[in-house]
Amino acid sequence: MDYEIKFKPSYSLVAIRLNDGESIIGESGAMTYMSPNIQIRTKARSGLLGSLGLKLLGGQSFWVNEYTAKGGPAEIGFVSAPIGDIDHLGLDGNNGWIIRKESYVVSSPKVELDVSWQGFTKGIFGQGLFMIKVSGVGDLFINTFGAIDRHILRPGEQLLVDNFHLVAFSSTCKYSIEKVGGLKSAILGGEGLATRITGPGEVLLQTKSPREFADWLWELLESKVRASAK
Repeated sequence: MDYEIKFKPSYSLVAIRLNDGESIIGESGAMTYMSPNIQIRTKARSGLLGSLGLKLLGGQSFWVNEYTAKGGPAEIGFVSAPIGDIDHLGLDGNNGWIIRKESYVVSSPKVELDVSWQGFTKGIFGQGLFMIKVSGVGDLFINTFGAIDRHILRPGEQLLVDNFHLVAFSSTCKYSIEKVGGLKSAILGGEGLATRITGPGEVLLQTKSPREFADWLWELLESKVRASAK
């Protein structure tokens, strides 16, 4: 398939051109437009409909749509909810990626999302952040909140990343979760859990933090919300 990522880095949209009979799988609700000869089949992402999946995803199952071009080539566009970037990650069947579950947008049919991996099932990243192990062959498109900041780590080289800025890293990397700062700094400064990533591999960060954005938005709205509640 051919693709083009438009309007980078703040309001990105990925336009994918499918050949006749070719398919793409996208997160439910991410599609913005498509050619009329595309057929849609809605299905549940394998492994996410059990009680574990429902619990970890906040009561929502991971529904996806399979889009297939019929009777000729077709085009389809996808966007993500956050104001930010979309990027392409290629998988060759050897090495994969670890991505945050919120970052998934669309992928080829042979790309596998592993939710039995301990990074997802045990919630070891904390703070409500769950990571998914991605493998297989094909194309994967992810979104970020803000722009994408790439870091290439040499063997043994390390990077300490705030969890709310972490988007993805190569499966060739090793990682460990640790606290940043003491109790006082965690309360007053906002530090919490961080991920220490050791190369070789690539690390993708997002320049904006959902937590900081939520705190900023609440500062603007708090007085109005409290006033309306009286």
